[in-house]
Amino acid sequence: MTMYDTTAPAAPVVPTRGRLRPLGLGEVRITGGFWGERQAVNGSATLSHIESRLESEGWLPNFDRAAAGTLPAGRRGREFSDSEVYKYLEALAWEIGRTDAAADDDLEQRFRAVVARVAAAQEPDGYVNTMFGRPGQGERWSQLQWGHELYCLGHLFQAAVARVRTRPDADDGLLGIARLAADLVCAEFGPDGRDAVCGHAEVEAGLAELGRALGEQRYIDQAALFVERHGAGSLGEIEWGREYFQDDVAVRDAEALRGHAVRANYLSSAAVDVATELSDSALLDALRAQWDRTVERRTYVTGGQGSHHQDEAFGDDWELPPDRAYSETCAGIGSIMFSWRLLLATGDAHYADLIERTLFNVVATSPGADGRSFFYANTLHQRTPGTPADPDATSPRASSSLRAPWFEVSCCPPNVARTFASLAAYVATADDGGVQLHQYAPASVRTALPDGRVVAFEVTTGYPVDGDVRIEIAEDAAFTLSLRVPSWAEGAVVRVRSGDAVTEEPTAAGSVAVARAFRAGDVVELSLPMTARAVAPHPMVDAVRGSVVIERGPEVLALESVDLGSDVGEAVVAGDPVERDGQVVLPVRRRSSGDVVDTPLVAYHDWARRGPSTMRVWIPTV
Repeated sequence: MTMYDTTAPAAPVVPTRGRLRPLGLGEVRITGGFWGERQAVNGSATLSHIESRLESEGWLPNFDRAAAGTLPAGRRGREFSDSEVYKYLEALAWEIGRTDAAADDDLEQRFRAVVARVAAAQEPDGYVNTMFGRPGQGERWSQLQWGHELYCLGHLFQAAVARVRTRPDADDGLLGIARLAADLVCAEFGPDGRDAVCGHAEVEAGLAELGRALGEQRYIDQAALFVERHGAGSLGEIEWGREYFQDDVAVRDAEALRGHAVRANYLSSAAVDVATELSDSALLDALRAQWDRTVERRTYVTGGQGSHHQDEAFGDDWELPPDRAYSETCAGIGSIMFSWRLLLATGDAHYADLIERTLFNVVATSPGADGRSFFYANTLHQRTPGTPADPDATSPRASSSLRAPWFEVSCCPPNVARTFASLAAYVATADDGGVQLHQYAPASVRTALPDGRVVAFEVTTGYPVDGDVRIEIAEDAAFTLSLRVPSWAEGAVVRVRSGDAVTEEPTAAGSVAVARAFRAGDVVELSLPMTARAVAPHPMVDAVRGSVVIERGPEVLALESVDLGSDVGEAVVAGDPVERDGQVVLPVRRRSSGDVVDTPLVAYHDWARRGPSTMRVWIPTV
């Protein structure tokens, strides 16, 4: 029986080297607040909703047909529909780990039932895909440009990683499925095999993490081989150019993320994995430079990425039109994956700043309050009120003007689900000297440092409603507690209370490190200024020149017609934002009448929750 490292954190990304070590689900528990509420809805509603649609859409039954030998007759869904089943399994695995579900728990039984259906469809040599490989279907690996076979397997590998890190002793069979498939990929696409890549990056990240989880260097080497093959033009030319697939230039030679935004972020994430595992500092430096330029010039104020609808792609530098923002939810999640890996590799806190911005203003925006409807794309300016989606229908991905229950291309719902279920693993990290807190939520943190010191504390906060974060030390220990100070938080204050003594620590944008011999009961307080602020765009972004966006803490705010009482297209900023009774109010002049109306703003992630409306984030000043 193969033994796995049961001491590895229960986290999606666990590098074998790097500046910081992630703290997993067993070390960090989100106990309430903004993210705790979203995790609760995800666990109680979203996961069952996804499983129901996977069943009714026929995507799960595709595996039954494969096992019965009746395909291609009756197959339903796009060529990549298998991947949604795997993402659902990954989400279930993290949720089981998050909630400590028992062996007879409903979640565990649902997980095992789906795994059994996948196992029955796997071929003896490890191949598993419901779209290719049987009489009447395309041959295996015959449509690498658009077929998504390797992409689907990447998500299978990530589901297996989630399972082995949350239930390392489980005997459900998922890990065996993944290992057999990974062995096949290495045989088919290794140094002596097919010199090719998949049209949608994902297998690279899946292989790298599976290699880490199982201690299999050849999986990591195969991931590296795929990364290095990008840019050779093996996928051929298409109307949007080879950059759509990131196959126009080698990864290490690129200057910014380009092409399809999800593909670009998934590939960049995998490239950081490879650079970290192989100690390739040149590749890591190139990726850091690409991140810098992409965030400065190709990322929306919400953290969203992708300004082209037709190819779901990045635009050129400074091409960020708010009304044509595609800002796919999955691209936001991919951006978090990329930023998190860079944070672990380098320790630079500004990567966590973008993660926070994207979590609050892209990922949290997608699901409805009930967890059963979603935005696929995230516009920054809705010109027409939109039409409520039919709760029983399947919507085109970007054509739904309000949150929809399901999409023909439904990558976003299970992607949101796996992110929320594993969110505690993005809260904190550790190094030899202490613990770093990157995201603020009510949480319980307990971990052991390499020398055996135990660090334990409780986080209490109402963030982002208020900016007060209270960390109470639970056990005596000498360590360094580092707290991220967001770039917008000028004037942040950190105080340490030990008995009757109160000291104040100097702060600056980035992070503050509090190093001392803590006693149980000591309290570290971080106070972040939460005054609403008007932010001007970069002068090179001509689409929003002469406008401002109102932000409060990590949240971008939006103006909706339901609050203005008329179309937001006629709104002009007429004064500074103020806070009244816990709500940000902006004086707005209506062009048509000249009236100035004090108008409440809503957090962007809450827009369209009260029904159809027009909405804008960037508001003209003239």
